[in-house]
Amino acid sequence: MAGATGGITFEAFKGRSYVEGVGRRKRAVARVRLYTGGTGVFIVNDKPVQDYFVRPQDLHHLLEPLRLVGLEGKLDVTVKVEGGGLTGQAGAVRLGLARALLAIDPSLRPSLKQRGMLTRDPREKERKKPGLKQARKAPQSPKR
Repeated sequence: MAGATGGITFEAFKGRSYVEGVGRRKRAVARVRLYTGGTGVFIVNDKPVQDYFVRPQDLHHLLEPLRLVGLEGKLDVTVKVEGGGLTGQAGAVRLGLARALLAIDPSLRPSLKQRGMLTRDPREKERKKPGLKQARKAPQSPKR
């Protein structure tokens, strides 16, 4: 059960039934799996969630859907997340978690929707345009 990271790995969940939800934010993509009847184990990329998301605001943000529906500590969660930065990854995990909770119990939809947890944040990095230094920043104009 213990892996090279000293914690529980994805191998411990093999053969158990799960519900999956996919979340995206900026360039981050998270695949969240919820296992019912668990003990509250939360694994992100083979690490405990507190070791992967060390900033308290990211941790609080991604655990919000579980807290809202009162299932924190009652489900086992595994997450594979890639791309983007840590805050974008936390947002992706939050959306994936909310979508997976809906797959377990569709009656949770109104409460999750009201808090904005089912809305994908559409903001992405704007592409750089030709002749500009960045997406919108133009080179300084030569006055003389």
